This record gives sequence, C-alpha cells and structure tokens, in this order.
Amino acid sequence: MGCSTMITHYKQYPPNVSKIYSYFECRHKKGSQLNEVVFFGLQYLLKKYLAGPVITEEKIQEAKLFYQMHFKQAVFDEEGWRKVLEKHDGRLPIRIKAVPEGRIIPRGNVLFTVENTDPNFYWLTNYIETMLVQMWYPITVATISREFKKILAKHMKATSGSLEGLDLKLHDFGYRGVSSQEHYKTESITPLLSCSTIISWGRSREKEAFERVLDQFSSGPVSVVSDSYDIFNACKHIWGDKLKERVMERSQDSCLVIRPDSGDPAETLIEVLKILEECFGCSLNSVGYKVLPSYLRIIQGDGIDLNSVEEILEKLSDEGWSAENIFFGCGSALLQKLNRDTLSCAFKCSYVETNGKGMDVYKQPVTDLSKMSKRGQLSLRRNSDGFLETIERGAGKPEEDLLVTVFENGMVVKDYSLEEIRKNARLRDEEVNPTLHNHDQELLHNHINGIY
Repeated sequence: MGCSTMITHYKQYPPNVSKIYSYFECRHKKGSQLNEVVFFGLQYLLKKYLAGPVITEEKIQEAKLFYQMHFKQAVFDEEGWRKVLEKHDGRLPIRIKAVPEGRIIPRGNVLFTVENTDPNFYWLTNYIETMLVQMWYPITVATISREFKKILAKHMKATSGSLEGLDLKLHDFGYRGVSSQEHYKTESITPLLSCSTIISWGRSREKEAFERVLDQFSSGPVSVVSDSYDIFNACKHIWGDKLKERVMERSQDSCLVIRPDSGDPAETLIEVLKILEECFGCSLNSVGYKVLPSYLRIIQGDGIDLNSVEEILEKLSDEGWSAENIFFGCGSALLQKLNRDTLSCAFKCSYVETNGKGMDVYKQPVTDLSKMSKRGQLSLRRNSDGFLETIERGAGKPEEDLLVTVFENGMVVKDYSLEEIRKNARLRDEEVNPTLHNHDQELLHNHINGIY
C-alpha cells in the first residue's frame, strides 16, 4: 500500500507525536475547463484494500524481506506493524471522513480526511496515502464523463426539446487501452461490430458481411463499422440500396447504428447524414431539426473528446440536424489522456498532535503558491449563500459538516448504492440550459456552487 518514501516516515516524525491528520482535495486551477468534480470510487478502494484484518504475520515477513533487498538496510518498521497485528487483530486504527459518493464538489474543497484513532499508530495516516491517492483516477473519469453528459444534454435539449435517451448517448470505447482490468468496469449495452469482423469477409463481400450482422442480431440495437473501405459507398449503395429493405424492417428498439471510424468527424458525419437522408428520408422534430427514421442512427467513436464532441454537435445543428441522430464512443480521452494533475489531486497533512498539544500545519512553497495547503482540522459546509466551502483550523461546526465517517478501525461504516451515487451526480437544471456553453463554466463555478 505504500511507496518507498512512506516506508521510512516513522523515523522522520518529531518525537512524541500522537496524531497525524491529513486530507485529499482537487486543487482549484484558474482557467480550467473542469471547475467541479464528481467524488467517486473511495468505497471501492476501502473495501478492496483497507477493510478487515489486512495485516498478517506472513505479509510482515514478506515486506521485511522485500524492503531489505530494496534499501540494502533494515528500515522496515517490523515492530510497528506487528503491534497493529497484535493490538488490533491486523485491522487499521484509522478514521476516514468523506463527502457522499457521487456528489458534485467545486475544486479547492476538502473531499476526505484521514486520521489515526490509536496514538501509537500516528504513522499509519500518511502511510496509506499512496493507495488513497489512487482516487484521482475514478474521480477524473467520473468528472470527465459528467462533462460529456452536460454537453450532450445541452445539445439534446436545444435540438430535440427533450433529454430522452441521454443516458445512452456516450459509450465507453476505452477497454483496449487501459493498463489493467481494474481500470475498467463497464456494462455492454449494444453489440459493437469491429472492423476485423467486417474485413475478414474481404472487400468484394462487404455487403454479405453487413447482411450477416443483420441476420445474427435481428433484435436489439446493433452497431456496425462501415468505413473499412469507403464509408460513403457503404451508406449509399449497400445500406441505402442493396440492404435498404432489411434496414427498414428494423424497429427503434433494434435500430441499425452505422459507425464511421475515420476522417474528420464533423465533415464525415454531415456527409453520411446527407446520404442517409437521400436514401431513407427524414422528418422534422418538435423544434424543427431533422431526424432520421427511428430504425437508423449513427455512432462516432473516432477522435472524440470534450472539445470535439462540442464542435461536432454545433456543426450538426448548424446543418439542421438534431443530436438525436448521433451516439458517441470515447476511449483514450476518457480513460487514458489524463493523470493526477488533470484535476490537481493532492493529499496533505494539515494537523498534528505532539505531547498532547495540537498544531495546525501547512505547505506554502514560495515557488508555487497554488500548492499552498489547508491548515488544521477541516470540515465542509454549505454557507448562508448556498455555496460549499471548506472550514479550516477546526473552526467548523459538527452539525454543519457534510463529511461523513465512511471507515473506522478496519470497517467500512457507510455504503452507497449505485442508485444513490447516480442520484447525487445527476445534472442540475441550469446545466442543460442551451444558453450555457463551455466558456461560461468559470462563471457557473463562481455563481452556482450548490448541488441537489
């Protein structure tokens, strides 16, 4: 659970320390596109790595040997870990308080705090920092996912007058690019046919390949990569001619989803829509935008990120097309093109007790004041203006604190269901207002910090 720097921390603290109190935040960064975060993933880490008797004699001996080989000297705190085993049955005497999972929190606020509950094991608080800072990944992915949803909702509302089908508009295409199975937990909604299955038929039999897909997946939506050779030919002469009747036989619940996968996304989509309109026709929805027949849709999974999806949807609406026609898939921009600095995630000590006396501590580097850390024991509250704010130096009122104890002495004491998390993360009404665009998000952050 600890990196090399944590192994020797117990030798570096001042004498007679009895408590170490630390916190995690996503620092505010001026000008960032992401001004608030979705808090998500802590309970998974707690259940998998911290809950229960996680310290055993076997693990102590294994760690002792490993760090002897690593450091070439005896620096591993064998005695300290054995005391955890003997006194607490291998359970960590730690308390963690956190905001509820799924809640939307403006950057720069405390997200969770960590402190030891047994004065003999003050060194545990920051020993588990390495593992807990892994929170950067689920928080960042969840935050970016919600930003995608905001963009899609805005355009759905503007070009269809409705948010129906919003939850299916963005699909995760990132599994093949993640670094481990643990980085990828997702549900499959529609069969997605890859280019390898299509090209295995050969160029001259592309029509037969498409027909095979329709035969094999007669019910439920099916997505087919159609740019193996010529996306425009495929749409006009195969889907729109040779297989036209087969496509029209399908229903809204079993629609064909054509997948371009190369070229300039916006230009390709507009041309594909024009071809499909010529072949299958279209109708105008209640707000005057064009919609393909319900048995036919498109999914764009190449070159998708927060900027490109906004650009694509704006260009489509300029051409008179509703966002109803398009699904999106996102891979690297959602799961790989990010790191701990994307949201400036940080874990810092803010309070210690030595010889029974508390002291607020902080970091204030002269070379980068943006890394100045918070001081003292922290709480999160909603102020009289309805904004969320972090109270430092132990000045918060317990009855106002939004941080909830989720872990104590080896036990997860608060659990959130997926339904609760989704409810906490749902979009606010003002976030789907068509008049609000990405460049307004800084203003939104300054004036609308509330969640409900």
